[in-house]
Amino acid sequence: MEPALISDPVKGYGALREQGPVVRGRFVDDSPVWFVTRFDDVRAVLRDQRFVNNPAHSRGGTDENPLSRLLDTMGLPQEFRPYLLGSILNNDAPDHTRLRRLVSRAFTARKITDLRPRVAQIADDLLARLPEHAEDGVVDLIQHFAYPLPITVICELVGIPEADRPQWRDWSADLVSLEPDGIGRALPAIVDHVHELIRTRRGALTDDLLSELIRTHDDDGGRLSDVEMVTMVLTLVIAGHETTAHLIGNGTAALLTHPAQLALLKSDPGLLPRAVHELMRWCGPVQATQLRYASEDIDLAGTPVRKGEAVQLSLVAANFDPRHYDDPERLDLTRHPAGQAENHVGFGHGMHYCLGATLARQEGEVALGKLLAHYPDVSLAVEADRLERAPLPGTWRLTSLPLRL
Repeated sequence: MEPALISDPVKGYGALREQGPVVRGRFVDDSPVWFVTRFDDVRAVLRDQRFVNNPAHSRGGTDENPLSRLLDTMGLPQEFRPYLLGSILNNDAPDHTRLRRLVSRAFTARKITDLRPRVAQIADDLLARLPEHAEDGVVDLIQHFAYPLPITVICELVGIPEADRPQWRDWSADLVSLEPDGIGRALPAIVDHVHELIRTRRGALTDDLLSELIRTHDDDGGRLSDVEMVTMVLTLVIAGHETTAHLIGNGTAALLTHPAQLALLKSDPGLLPRAVHELMRWCGPVQATQLRYASEDIDLAGTPVRKGEAVQLSLVAANFDPRHYDDPERLDLTRHPAGQAENHVGFGHGMHYCLGATLARQEGEVALGKLLAHYPDVSLAVEADRLERAPLPGTWRLTSLPLRL
């Protein structure tokens, strides 16, 4: 929660990185944690299955989850906690493997490629309507494009009715706010809503992901419980649009404040896939992982980490590590060779690599390409230093992005 880390994470976590590859600190609840800061070490931990997401699996570590402690302070009723604590994000093998396998078919490269025309259509429709939202010639891209695009795509993929999608956006904002009132209001409402949606959909199954989960549950309840089904829907919808919305917002702001890079992209739209990778490195919305726990005593870059101790990986420090990148603070859309393996940790790495990374990259490519095609003279409506960010640790989220089209 140190202001220097929240206001300028590149500089703040960069200072920690140069202090050492593994640095002792404290989590948001003041519990001790090891921060891992350098690219090679972050990647190594991400693929090292001796580090687990569930502290109960840390063999001698505490069963007490910092997220559970956080929910205690928020007064969230016990019956709703499994829907947060039991998500695929908090699970380890074999449960993580089982749950991921159930939904991974919806996110294959072929499935995502087949979705691209629909993503483009949604983007075109939203961009065509942008002028309707302008006030004094200024429109907020976050509210009217960066959020509506990915939430429409993920809701169509999962099977959330169109009429319910604005409510999901409000619930999402409450959940990620870390405000007790917001979480206490949103989570019970989402759980009730998804249970009702399941009851309704069960009588008229379609080809969406929710119907597939219902079929799996009804055919073999041992593969997917009621709570896991609701939790999966919650996780996919929230994670499937929140971060992508801010990739689009952050990426747009970065391009508009780097005119040479913007001109390069306009002159060569084929650069978009490489550009999205660089934007994920340079201004990715997720800047730190959730906590992981050592399941045994481990030597981590020369630092002894004892079993049960928590580590947090600083993605922003790794993505700006001068040991791995030349001139890392320079935004360079040509930095990542075309067709090469991913050269950043914006989507993570290893077993918990972002399930929706292919979809997020595609949405980023479509969103930025379509925005510049519709409005080639788009510009910031305020000075760059007046853009406001949400003061949430470990994230980079603009609260708004006022533009002149």
